[in-house]
Amino acid sequence: MPLVAGVDSSTQSCKVVIRDAESGALVRQGRAPHPDGTEVDPAAWWTALRAAVAAAGGLDDVAAVSVGGQQHGMVALDEAGQVVRPALLWNDTRSADAADELVDEAGGGEVGRRFWADAAGSVPVASFTVTKLRWLARHEPEQAARVAAVCLPHDWLTWRLAGSPGLTGLRTDRGDASGTGYWSPATGKYRFDLLEQAFGRRLQVPTVLGPAEVAGELHPGALAADGTPAGPAGGGVLLGPGTGDNAAAALGVGAGPGDVVVSIGTSGTVFSVASGPSADPTGIVAGFADATGRYLPLVCTLNAARVLDAAASMLRVDLDELAELALAAPAGADGLVMVPYLEGERTPNRPTATGAVHGLTLRNSTPAHLARAAVEGMLAALADGLDALVAQGAEVRRVILVGGGARSIAVRKIAPQVFGCPVVVPPPGEYVADGAARQAAWVALGGDGPPAWRLDGTEEYAAEPVPAIRERYAAARDHVIER
Repeated sequence: MPLVAGVDSSTQSCKVVIRDAESGALVRQGRAPHPDGTEVDPAAWWTALRAAVAAAGGLDDVAAVSVGGQQHGMVALDEAGQVVRPALLWNDTRSADAADELVDEAGGGEVGRRFWADAAGSVPVASFTVTKLRWLARHEPEQAARVAAVCLPHDWLTWRLAGSPGLTGLRTDRGDASGTGYWSPATGKYRFDLLEQAFGRRLQVPTVLGPAEVAGELHPGALAADGTPAGPAGGGVLLGPGTGDNAAAALGVGAGPGDVVVSIGTSGTVFSVASGPSADPTGIVAGFADATGRYLPLVCTLNAARVLDAAASMLRVDLDELAELALAAPAGADGLVMVPYLEGERTPNRPTATGAVHGLTLRNSTPAHLARAAVEGMLAALADGLDALVAQGAEVRRVILVGGGARSIAVRKIAPQVFGCPVVVPPPGEYVADGAARQAAWVALGGDGPPAWRLDGTEEYAAEPVPAIRERYAAARDHVIER
């Protein structure tokens, strides 16, 4: 049976999984760390990729490779294909003013936001590549003058695996292109006018491939310097188009229409697989594309698993003990409500807001009630994101819960009470890398869609909805102190 490789080049590390193309069975895997920071020399990603491939046993027996990567980052290249400056990552906020400028130039306020939502599917924020290009043009004009091409982290890694075949050899996919701010999910085309408005002139950009189109072949010498075999002697290793991390995760967990994925990590993301593009002028929902030819409207919150960490720290317990405490209190925590804006918030847009506890009484002044309020508050904030998706036409049949926060038994049991629908929890895994591997299998095997890999160990949780949790949270969330 053919084997395939999936890569997750995330903010913190690079993970590589080798799986059976037909069944999805894991054969081996490896990982390597990335440096900290909000700007990184892409060479560090390449070093980590080579190390992770070596730790995974090499690619000498695989038929195809796909790369999933952190979205939005700006990799600027000169005419010779050399990196001009360290890449600005999605979490680099220095371009926040540039985002405001671009909206103002389109009419400002609701008019400007509507323009961008219609043109590119999303309203610019600091994470998007288009705002980073504006920042570069304004603040580093000498560096900007050297730039001939711009691409995303996963694009650059795929290009390097192909042997860096000139700037016209850059390739990307719909999912990652939709996070740039200058590619339209609705039309499937670049908006070069928006790129030129941001940067001042047109740049070479990657060709956008379909979900299972071949991006090239692994170059025989691409990984050889690391002592890693570059592919089977009998033929080349195909390169898939790759995609952004959220689209890869959706593919990795097998999300389809009617599924909403809620990822509880450092931040929280709520995204659904949709049959049509979205355009939200409020900027709450980002109108991305997915990795299968559909769409992936997405909401991001700043406060997720760290809310649980903070509550555990306050109560001087570990996370398992926090879960036990939360489940010992009744649904609704007898009126105790936590608004978890511990680092400000993005959804709603309250960057200077602080967290708050409301409804404190003698009856609910217990560790169990506070633990319950923390879990319910975190989930209610994510449910606000779910509401925003529904307002954009998303269908919600079930919620797929992933991320570190999903390991909490309290989160699993309380989530259906807050979300009002069944919750499915896959086993912990590298779902971005798995999604990339599943795309690689699609490339290797062909067909009308990705292979139907079975996800063993999935658990389902159901409970009667408790509307009072959301109602009390809605009444409290605007009564917070701004920093």
